[in-house]
Amino acid sequence: SRKIQIRNIPPHLQWEVLDGLLAQYGTVENVEQVNTDTETAVVNVTYATREEAKIAMEKLSGHQFENYSFKISYIPDEEVSSPSPPQRAQRGDHSSREQGNAPGGSSQARQIDFPLRILVPTQFVGAIIGKEGLTIKNITKQTQSRVDIHRKENSGAAEKPVTIHATPEGTSEACRMILEIMQKEAEETKLAEEIPLKILAHNGLVGRLIGKEGRNLKKIEHETGTKITISSLQDLSIYNPERTITVKGTVEACACAEIEIMKKLREAFENDMLAVNTHSGYFSSLYPHHQFGPFPHHHSYPEQEIVNLFIPTQAVGAIIGKKGAHIKQLARFAGASIKIAPAEGPDVSERMVIITGPPEAQFKAQGRIFGKLKEENFFNPKEEVKLEAHIRVPSSTAGRVIGKGGKTVNELQNLTSAEVIVPRDQTPDENEEVIVRIIGHFFASQTAQRKIREIVQQVKQQEQKYPQGVASQRSK
Repeated sequence: SRKIQIRNIPPHLQWEVLDGLLAQYGTVENVEQVNTDTETAVVNVTYATREEAKIAMEKLSGHQFENYSFKISYIPDEEVSSPSPPQRAQRGDHSSREQGNAPGGSSQARQIDFPLRILVPTQFVGAIIGKEGLTIKNITKQTQSRVDIHRKENSGAAEKPVTIHATPEGTSEACRMILEIMQKEAEETKLAEEIPLKILAHNGLVGRLIGKEGRNLKKIEHETGTKITISSLQDLSIYNPERTITVKGTVEACACAEIEIMKKLREAFENDMLAVNTHSGYFSSLYPHHQFGPFPHHHSYPEQEIVNLFIPTQAVGAIIGKKGAHIKQLARFAGASIKIAPAEGPDVSERMVIITGPPEAQFKAQGRIFGKLKEENFFNPKEEVKLEAHIRVPSSTAGRVIGKGGKTVNELQNLTSAEVIVPRDQTPDENEEVIVRIIGHFFASQTAQRKIREIVQQVKQQEQKYPQGVASQRSK
């Protein structure tokens, strides 16, 4: 089974800590808290594969947390429909109605749990929790939500992240209640100015919220009477892939803006999940292959290829995603291995992404990376995303790629409109290979990569036919 149950979790253990712990052993598809009445917490965890669940089970059994020791058991596959606590069940039904899912949609609806994350000034945290936690209990009860206040995160910071899990309506209601509490506190402590609503959103979704030339944002501002700004890309890091969306206006206006902003973000998130789940279908419709039939079918098994693609350093966070989620999804989706090489120095402007997989996987992985950089506005809306890719070819074939007097390389550049640079004086590496650099936008780069691989393939076939006479073949 891919599901395990963990019992005897300390009641005050932060969700992030637990998430971080679970993520060490694999991709966690779902975590749900089962009980609410016992002293300790119980959660059900679904991993992406049985192997991951097995490893997590072995490693976490008896894991000590403070004075608590985890107890773990498998959840057999049939039990998936075991009665879940009312709050969860309701939430599931709610979403399946909204999304018009087929029966049994509630489990899927629960997976598309897209929480609202907001930043709250630290001085208001006490008021939101309330005396003996009464205020927050009231909020969660009224809105059927789970609200996590990450008080331990970056201690000393002026703001704390708060995560709200609920249906879209529940989320908005909880957000409105929190805004009202903050506003009331601000008035009582004579902080006269309006308290902005600050929403945290993964960088991967923000481009679509902003929309083409900022249209979506302007529309939301116009309709809700708010002023919305988004933090710059410079504040991103691998550790913090989130941008801050700051909404200024009355509590009422901010609450209305939250509904529209989350609608856009949720839509973007669901589209990504769908695209990742439907695999190739998404790609073939997006990029019809017939434009240049990228995969010559003359070898029966797909050869593993390695391509090094260079991306702007500040885009690394967006490609990796939160806790590595995006890069894992991307690898699964493309069927390729995708690794980011360590930076060669402190202020390099580019980082190397190493993609390993057959041609089809290269096409999907590179296509997604180009698309992601465009979406995230790492390139301005009017320019095409152009990246440099390196592929290694046997040094014996480099001459053929260049062609007589540079003829082949020039043809390649004209045909594909990519810049192709074949080093004439590069010392071959330990595998007798040299690097060919290809610079261009996605299709140009793909076409050039395919053409070069074809030339290399032809030379190899000739070498197999005429092992001695390669030299005489070359002058043709």
